[in-house]
Amino acid sequence: VTQFKMPEDFKSVLNKQAVGPTTEIFIESDFPEQSFKPKVQMPFQRVPGQCPRKVEIERRRRLYLTFDITELLASKGIDSNELMPRHYDPDNMPTIEETKDSVFPIYLPLKVFDNDEYDCRTPEEWISLGLEPGSLDRKPVPGKALLPTDDVLGHEDPKSQELIYEWIDVGVLDYDKETDLYLVHKTDKNGLVRDEEGRPIVNGGITSEG
Repeated sequence: VTQFKMPEDFKSVLNKQAVGPTTEIFIESDFPEQSFKPKVQMPFQRVPGQCPRKVEIERRRRLYLTFDITELLASKGIDSNELMPRHYDPDNMPTIEETKDSVFPIYLPLKVFDNDEYDCRTPEEWISLGLEPGSLDRKPVPGKALLPTDDVLGHEDPKSQELIYEWIDVGVLDYDKETDLYLVHKTDKNGLVRDEEGRPIVNGGITSEG
């Protein structure tokens, strides 16, 4: 029987096979898969004619991926770099003609407008998205943060006039309930959240050494 004879170079035969596109994710990521899924208020058991829950989640996920906070703010005439308060500089005060309404830069603290009553998740729920079933490590959660492009000067003097602030991809590591602040870490050029030695940052950055 000759039909069951295997070719000598079987790997070359497999490599020539073209199966078509795949949904398998080949891109390396430090973020859990569930951290990209939006929250929907839909029952798990659907009635006939109703959109399935998984379909609605995927539709919203793709929709939200098309949004860019920099473009959304720019469409309303908002410069993201001007959202951060700066040091008062009496030598470079703008004239009334330049500001049109005031000689002082307009700035109000974020907490005046910050309202979490309509948030779809609590801060603890956002952080818990980094937990994967069967894993003891809590991975970072993807996000955007308004941060200075210069890390050195940004840490020394975050209100410096020389700094330029941009919306940057970050990994959210932890949340402090007392200060109501998040701990974030910038992603590298590959979109990974790694420390100086190239190791993934997990559990809020707390190591075995503390």
